[in-house]
Amino acid sequence: MSDLAARQAALVAALVCGGAPPAGFDPDRLRAATAALLRKRAGEVAATWPLLAASLTPHWTARFTAWAAGRPPAGPLRDGWDLARQLLAAGSLTGAAPEELAARESWWRYDGVRPPRPRRWPAIGRAGPVAVLRLGDRIFRLPRRRGSRNTKTG
Repeated sequence: MSDLAARQAALVAALVCGGAPPAGFDPDRLRAATAALLRKRAGEVAATWPLLAASLTPHWTARFTAWAAGRPPAGPLRDGWDLARQLLAAGSLTGAAPEELAARESWWRYDGVRPPRPRRWPAIGRAGPVAVLRLGDRIFRLPRRRGSRNTKTG
């Protein structure tokens, strides 16, 4: 790897992955650029996951940027999915966000590592207490069974 390529890789790592500031860069300006990139990323995820973002309003940007700091971007679909699953596991996925996650789970298979792949239909998606059935292009919310405590996703 050339010296220029190594310096560019160090700059990218500092900006999006929480790496140390490379030599010759003003740390304050680097922090400002990193914060701006995290806010931009939060906006992209909010556009892809509107119910997730709404469930965390008015603290969406702060909550997302705290979660995303030091994590390399995986794209708005996967970033939102990973955050939603983490919030679900912590018991803090609220509002309509569980239904949004369950709908995504019915459309796509996502293991948290590889890119999402389309599911065949019919398919059921679950997120905490919410389950949805997808038939073709339609999503139907399934009634919750009494006493059901299934929190499995996917």
